[in-house]
Amino acid sequence: MSWGPDLSFPKELLGGYGKYLQKGFVRHKETHEHLAVYGQKPQVMVISCCDSRVTPEGIFHAGPGELFVMRNVANLVPPAEDDTSLHGTSAAIEYAVRALKVKHIVVMGHAKCGGVLAFRESANAPALKGDYIGRWIKLLEPAAISLACMPVDKIDDPQLAMEYAGVRQSLKNLVTFPFVAEQVSAGELELHGAWFDIGSGELRVMDPETEVFSVSEDALALNVQSA
Repeated sequence: MSWGPDLSFPKELLGGYGKYLQKGFVRHKETHEHLAVYGQKPQVMVISCCDSRVTPEGIFHAGPGELFVMRNVANLVPPAEDDTSLHGTSAAIEYAVRALKVKHIVVMGHAKCGGVLAFRESANAPALKGDYIGRWIKLLEPAAISLACMPVDKIDDPQLAMEYAGVRQSLKNLVTFPFVAEQVSAGELELHGAWFDIGSGELRVMDPETEVFSVSEDALALNVQSA
């Protein structure tokens, strides 16, 4: 067994780490020191897709300690389940709400989501035994049923419609967790839906009343003010 350095470690990552030390870490050195001593206290949790093209910290221009991020295939939130299975996403939500006491949870979908596409292409075929992705994306089934029965908006693009529907379903699933529902009812926690276009950089926010996604006027106004 070798205890020396891993010579096969990706050189691109080591090079990036060097640049991070020289630029990013130095720029936020005091922040890192503060976080190391006093811990994290983010106000916002973002549940996003693990797609490499979608980076919540970059999209929201967030610094160290500002976002608590959970990423998984197709940015899905499963319904609360009381069993002994392993629930990574549910554990992250519980930690964010109960331990960190975040004030906002944002479920953010994105354009050209591979997980959503996989669901659409295999909707009529059962997941293969041992197929983790197949079982995971079946969480989109209630969203697909809602979309077929009561579409919120008229969208010609079925991929986009399903991406929106997935966010809406995840928001519904969030309140199946008692500790989430309690905080929402008490006015201590707000739930939000969003969608990001990888190609254009456009961010669309879901209206909590109509559940319709549109470009945020607040974002546009803030962009003009900072220009």
